[in-house]
Amino acid sequence: MATLQAQSLLLSVSSSSSSSSSYSFRRRCRAVLHAPPSNLSPKGNKPPIAIRLTEVDDCRRGITPAGFAPLLPPKSPQGKIDDVVIRKLYAIAEAAADRAEMHAIIGKQRDNWNHLFLHSVNSLALSASLMSGLACVGSDASSPHVLAFKLSSVLLFAATSTVMLVVNKVQPSQLAEEQRNAARLWRKLEKEIQSKLSLQTPRESDVDASMRKVLALDKAYPLPLLPGMLEKFPKKVEPTCWWPREEYKQSETTAIDEKYQTNYSNGWSKELEESMKGVAKVLQMKDQAEYVTVGKLVLNINKGFAIAGPVFAGMAAAAAGFIGLPATGSWSVLVTAVGGALAATVNTLEHGGQVGMVFELARNCAGFYKKLEEEIEESLEEREAEKRENGELFELKMALSLGRSVSDLKKFRSFASASGKVDEDVTEFAGKLF
Repeated sequence: MATLQAQSLLLSVSSSSSSSSSYSFRRRCRAVLHAPPSNLSPKGNKPPIAIRLTEVDDCRRGITPAGFAPLLPPKSPQGKIDDVVIRKLYAIAEAAADRAEMHAIIGKQRDNWNHLFLHSVNSLALSASLMSGLACVGSDASSPHVLAFKLSSVLLFAATSTVMLVVNKVQPSQLAEEQRNAARLWRKLEKEIQSKLSLQTPRESDVDASMRKVLALDKAYPLPLLPGMLEKFPKKVEPTCWWPREEYKQSETTAIDEKYQTNYSNGWSKELEESMKGVAKVLQMKDQAEYVTVGKLVLNINKGFAIAGPVFAGMAAAAAGFIGLPATGSWSVLVTAVGGALAATVNTLEHGGQVGMVFELARNCAGFYKKLEEEIEESLEEREAEKRENGELFELKMALSLGRSVSDLKKFRSFASASGKVDEDVTEFAGKLF
């Protein structure tokens, strides 16, 4: 009879093993059920197997019975450290995702500012020009309607000049481009952290590196408008830097250098090194220089528009005050109308053409190529190939970043030497994306 009871209990435990919440519980339950019949009490007292029924039921419901010890080993101190590191990286990834959303929202808002200010300033300038034209319709300069139109024209032109000064200082189209690029970079940082968590065991150094990237991005693309806004008309055009700048020490041991030059590993070879050196040199002397030159040109054009617009509006406002005076005749009306038209034209070219956005785009493209150059230099400065990123993977990443195939990078090998004249010999740029 006891054997039949043990068999029925074994079947019930086997059928419910998939619903048990812990592997250790199932092992304990099976050990109890396989107890020999001699363990049953011969007296009329409640047999131990009845107590085991309660424990089995608790196992099925995922409750730890009294006296059960967990079979899984406790976490080691190193395991606890890794758990904290993982939590930190997830916190940084969540912050990066939140920053990306904030920059995307603010970017849309500032893009709306650009369109609203563009149409508002043009409406003010053209309305003021119309008022000045109506002011000269009457023959008597002291008539009420002439005075009303003249005063309205002066006020509208003054408002146009003031608004243009503020908008030209802020450059909404450039602000929108900053936020768009920042949102992309924050999303990229989040994906990098997620990939790191999926492909490798994170360490405390990964947390520090991610935090440095967060601070560098916050500095490169600030959220607040005032204070902290980036300089819209810098004296010197430089590539945008949104990554942490670090100094890397080269090995000073000659023996290590000689060993390194003859023994390549981890996917690296002398040919690959020469290709990467050539790519870095072309990036510096061709791609970056080109976008810095374009940025300077666009910046000078934007400066001219930023000065000319308010000047034309102010000139029209001053001329509108002399409408109707015999000494000025029709010249005041002509200057007022033409000044208002020129102010609207300049405003349309500057903000309708989004010249500030073009300047920021050129500066960001130069920064993109500057970052690739520094990544190559950082990798090559590490004298031990085993401590570098895998050479084949690094080459693939560079090819993807430049919009080229892996085989295309080999033709830059000839420009690796310091004596190579890149400006004269290279007819194309290293990057094809921009």
